[in-house]
Amino acid sequence: MATARCLCGEVVFELKGSLRPVIYCHCDQCRRTSGHFVAATAVNPDEIEFIKDTGLRWYYSSDSAQRGFCERCGSSLLWKPSHGKHISVMAGCVDEPSGLQADEHIYVQNR
Repeated sequence: MATARCLCGEVVFELKGSLRPVIYCHCDQCRRTSGHFVAATAVNPDEIEFIKDTGLRWYYSSDSAQRGFCERCGSSLLWKPSHGKHISVMAGCVDEPSGLQADEHIYVQNR
C-alpha cells in the first residue's frame, strides 16, 4: 500500500494495489497540464481510497478522459479514461519511499 496527496493536503488517498511502473507521457495535454511531461503510475479503480477529497475536482480534458486536481493548490493528481480499467496517478504525489521505477516514454513525437 502507498499513500499520496496534493501539496496542501486537501486531497489524500491510499493506493492499495500494486503500482504500474512509471510511464512518461509527452502528449500535448499532459504537457499543458503539468508544464512539462507527466510521470504517472496506475492502479485499478477499486484499489484507490480517498481519505480526504475536499479539494478534488475533475476536469473533462477530452471526450475520452478526465483529469483530477486539487482546486485549492492546483496539484495535478489523477487521470482516468472514460472507458478504462485503470486510474493514472501522478508519480510525484505518491509519498516516499514509493519504490516506483520508470518504464517507458510515450508520445515522444510531441516533445
